[in-house]
Amino acid sequence: MTEEIAGIKIPDSTMAREATELVRDAATPLVYHHSRRVYLFGALRGLADGLPFDPELLYVGALFHDLGLTERYRRTDQRFEIDGADEARRFLASHGVPVFEADRVWTAIALHTTPEIPLHMAPEIALVTRGVEYDVLGLDYDSLSATQRAAVVAAHPRPDFKPQILAAFTEGLVDRPVTTFGNVKADVLAHFQPGYRRTDFVEIIQNSAWPE
Repeated sequence: MTEEIAGIKIPDSTMAREATELVRDAATPLVYHHSRRVYLFGALRGLADGLPFDPELLYVGALFHDLGLTERYRRTDQRFEIDGADEARRFLASHGVPVFEADRVWTAIALHTTPEIPLHMAPEIALVTRGVEYDVLGLDYDSLSATQRAAVVAAHPRPDFKPQILAAFTEGLVDRPVTTFGNVKADVLAHFQPGYRRTDFVEIIQNSAWPE
């Protein structure tokens, strides 16, 4: 029987079930429940806004978006968003998903910490960001009803979520601080990593090899 939460059906294909198993196995309960909430909040927002999204693509995008914070998929040579995006594209390709659709999910994950731009792109890209911004930042909090929020949180609780997700971000970034240049995760290390100094865009220009 298909699971339904807050009126949103959870995709139940073989691919969706394998995606769920992969993330449950690799991620902490914190990241797993957060990722499922991202799908649910994103889907609810998509329905409210009348966006024609593919539930399975949105589901994989939401579930894989923070895989770069896990020990199994975390690298140190690129942004954590790309870790999850790359794994999602490999996973989708293994299930025969067309390249253009896999690339859409890659983009949704790669851009989910980039403000505004994803909201002007394909629905699955926009809605991964909507789900993340709703669950982590509380943006447009009243765009969903208290009943919808309660149903989602009952299925996927978020006890002590704020400090725990910030700790997870810090742990996932501490070994690759240079990758936070130009993105919001620099704020995380500025708050929680002693000695961290942001890469400064103006200083890069001023100290470049160009004579003037």
